[in-house]
Amino acid sequence: MAKTRVLVIDDSALVRSMLTEIINKQTDMEAIGAAPDPLVAREMIRAMSPDVLTLDVEMPKMDGLDFLERLMRLRPMPVVMVSTLTERGADTTLRALELGAIDFVAKPKLGIAAGLQELGRDICEKIRVASRAKMHRHGAGGQSPAPAGAAPVIKPVTTYSRVSTEKLFIIGASTGGTEAIREVLTRLPPDSPAVMITQHMPPGFTKSFAQRLDSLCRITVSEAVDGERVLPGHAYIAPGDRHMRLARSGANYLVALDDGPPVNRHRPSVEVLFKSAAQLAGPNVLGVMLTGMGKDGASAMLEMRNAGAYNIAQDEASCIVFGMPKEAINAGAVHEVLPVTKIAERLLHKLAEIGGLAHRV
Repeated sequence: MAKTRVLVIDDSALVRSMLTEIINKQTDMEAIGAAPDPLVAREMIRAMSPDVLTLDVEMPKMDGLDFLERLMRLRPMPVVMVSTLTERGADTTLRALELGAIDFVAKPKLGIAAGLQELGRDICEKIRVASRAKMHRHGAGGQSPAPAGAAPVIKPVTTYSRVSTEKLFIIGASTGGTEAIREVLTRLPPDSPAVMITQHMPPGFTKSFAQRLDSLCRITVSEAVDGERVLPGHAYIAPGDRHMRLARSGANYLVALDDGPPVNRHRPSVEVLFKSAAQLAGPNVLGVMLTGMGKDGASAMLEMRNAGAYNIAQDEASCIVFGMPKEAINAGAVHEVLPVTKIAERLLHKLAEIGGLAHRV
């Protein structure tokens, strides 16, 4: 089997050397070159045609984001960003994901050599996923978000039915999920049911992710806080490195966070959120499984279905990685499979069908 050919782009000679060493230790991939800046990288891409790039966010001669934007417009290819664990680094990384990067690695601010060695398994796994990811030209493939402040493409929804118990949207995602989540949330009206979201993401990035979504959406989006009440018109993002569960206090839904061990190798884990939703909300839940590698959340999504939830999975054509949705479908947990651009509309129409919302006449 042919090895995945990786080009490393980083202005640090140490990082280039470390990433090259980590990649070349793998039997299924090889570092075919290392570039100190995007201008050198551009020539190496033309000459060597790599399968995957690793790209530093902050680069000399040409900003990493400028390079990525041009690359995705002219020659789309899988890119794994190498980002710093800072607020500015998080914002830049999220912009890179919007531009078409598949995933990112958060390199440590101190002890880079030892830190990168510890991250070796994660780095190589992300490269493997990227090599199999479905590429969309920037602005193509159904990945463009609704503009901030624009009217949702769906029919407006106004009032909650007084005869219905409070409904919830419960969403899980991994690789490619930041853009898929944005596709769904930007199409929701301000009186949407509460949304709880687990996206596989390390600490330091979920707060910036929530703030970015909040600036684009009509609903309020925030990083979840332990013990806060779950309210309609709000979306709650599980903090990096903490599990998020649904909890109840009397008639109110609450957020519960904990530092329990990883589940399916993840913290936060979709499995944890979905299982709590099955146990506490059952038929009041509409579940969504978005793009991602692996099977996190599939068995718990079946528990949600068995408890009365209505579940939707993102279709293969619009997924960056059709892993988690496929596992949920194969488990028998899913009622419908839809393009990401159609999920919000279907969620609200389904709520109208079951009496959770009343459409404006």
